[in-house]
Amino acid sequence: MSTEPADTGTEGNDPAIEVTPDAAEEALSLLDGEGLDTDIAGLRLFVQQGGCAGLSYGMRFDTEPEDDDLVVEHHGLRVFVDPASKNYIGGSTLDYEHGLQAAGFEVENPNVVSECGCGESFRT
Repeated sequence: MSTEPADTGTEGNDPAIEVTPDAAEEALSLLDGEGLDTDIAGLRLFVQQGGCAGLSYGMRFDTEPEDDDLVVEHHGLRVFVDPASKNYIGGSTLDYEHGLQAAGFEVENPNVVSECGCGESFRT
């Protein structure tokens, strides 16, 4: 398991996953609401097959990281990324948007070369 503190950007050759303060605050609130220990538990960010462009993002809470996960911590939030997903989302920023029509987590991924029309899936 590799750990990247928020102030280093990367460890070794692993591209950083950034988390905005809004995303961290929202996720920590949700983790707390689930009764999970935020010192150990975290948000798992992953890529899965699906969507009209081929890949889509997934997120869920995990009680602890797997041994081979990339673990980053920003603003008190731990984010877990498996090795296969890291290849697709390294260098991305996780944000939380508060909007009138929709609110939710968004991944700003510099590796994306195209997205579907609805923005739910992507291709690298």
